[in-house]
Amino acid sequence: MDWNPHAAALAAKAAHPGSDWWVSLRETPRHLLVERWFTPAKDGWTVVDGPSDKEAWAAAAYSDTTLVTRVGPVHADHAEAGQTVTGLPTSSSTLPSLVVTMLRHGRLTPGVRLLDLATGSGYSAALACHQLGDDLVTTLDVDPYLAQTAAVRLDRIGRHPIVVTGDGNSELPGTFDRIVSMVSMPRIPAQWLTALAPGGRLVTTITGTGLIITADKTDDGGATGRVEWDRASFMATRTGDDYPLALNDLFTTASTDDGEVTVSPFPVLDVMQAWEVWSMLSLIAPGIEHRTGTSDDGSRMTWMLHPDGSWARARTEGGERTTTVHQGGPRRLYDVLEQIRWRWLEHGELPVYGARVAIAPDGETTLSRGGWSTTL
Repeated sequence: MDWNPHAAALAAKAAHPGSDWWVSLRETPRHLLVERWFTPAKDGWTVVDGPSDKEAWAAAAYSDTTLVTRVGPVHADHAEAGQTVTGLPTSSSTLPSLVVTMLRHGRLTPGVRLLDLATGSGYSAALACHQLGDDLVTTLDVDPYLAQTAAVRLDRIGRHPIVVTGDGNSELPGTFDRIVSMVSMPRIPAQWLTALAPGGRLVTTITGTGLIITADKTDDGGATGRVEWDRASFMATRTGDDYPLALNDLFTTASTDDGEVTVSPFPVLDVMQAWEVWSMLSLIAPGIEHRTGTSDDGSRMTWMLHPDGSWARARTEGGERTTTVHQGGPRRLYDVLEQIRWRWLEHGELPVYGARVAIAPDGETTLSRGGWSTTL
C-alpha cells in the first residue's frame, strides 16, 4: 500500500501546514498500528480485516475517525470473520485530530518527559515519539495484550517508547513532566501528582463528560488549571476486561412502571448530544446511563438509569412541546436534568466550560466558575 498520500490527506484534515503536528501525522503509518477493527452491525459489531481489503484499510486508517479495536473482552485481532460481537467498546484508536488536541494541550516542548496514558493501538505514542524522541515517551495500558501488541507494531514502524502494562490509578512508572491521558478519569488520582515533576502539566478528560482538564503542578504538590473550551470524550478507565453490565433489568422497570408522573415544559432532549448539559449533569449525578428511542407512534423518548436504582422515562408526543415524565427509585433524575436546563435558558450557558480547576495533593478536584462550584 502506498500510504503516504493517505497520511498527507489526514494531516490536512487533522492539522495544518506549519503546525507542530503536521509532519508527525504525515509520517506516521497509522494502518500498521490498526490492522483490524470493529464496525457497527445490526445486533452488535463485526470485524474488518485490513490486509484483506487494502482499499478499505487505507480509507479507515487515514480517516479522521475513531476505530474501535476491542468490544467487551474481545480484541478485533481475535474476532472471527462474520462473528457478531456484542458489548461496549473497551479500546480504540482515537480519531487523530482528538489525539493531536490532547497532545497539543500537553505543551510538548523539547526535552519534556511524557507519560501517554492508555496506549491502545499505540498511535498517540507514535505521534509523541515523532515530536519528542523515543527515549522521552512512556506509554501505559492496563491491558497486557494491548501493551504488548502496540510495542511490536511500534517497533515495526521504527518507534521505541517505553511500553508498560499497568493501572493508571496506581503508582506510575517514573517521574514525568507531562501526563496526557487518552482515557477518561472520574477524578485526578493522587499518584499522578506524585509522579508529576515540579512545574509539570497534566491533561485528561473527566468520565461521563465532554470536559478536558489541563492543570500545572503547584508547590504544595497539587495543581491548578482550567476546563478547556475544546470538548472531548474518551472511554472511562477500567481495571478489568470489561465495563459493568448495562442496566437492562432497570431499563425494563423504567419502560413499564408508572412511577411518579409529572409534565415537563421542555421537549425530550438527547442529553449526550448536548455537551454542556450532559457534562454538568454528569458532574452533579455521575453514573447515569442514557438511552433514547421512539415509541410505536413515533413519539420521542428518553430513559435515564442509575446503578442506585433511580430511573426516569420521558416522552414527547408528535407535534407537542411538553413531555410526560415517569420517575422512580431513590432519586428523581429527571428533576436534576430539568434544573440544569432551566439554568441553561436563564443564563444562556452553563459554567462547566472555562471553569477554574483546583486539585489538592490527594487528588480532590474542584471546578468553579461564576459562583458555581463542584468537587469530584
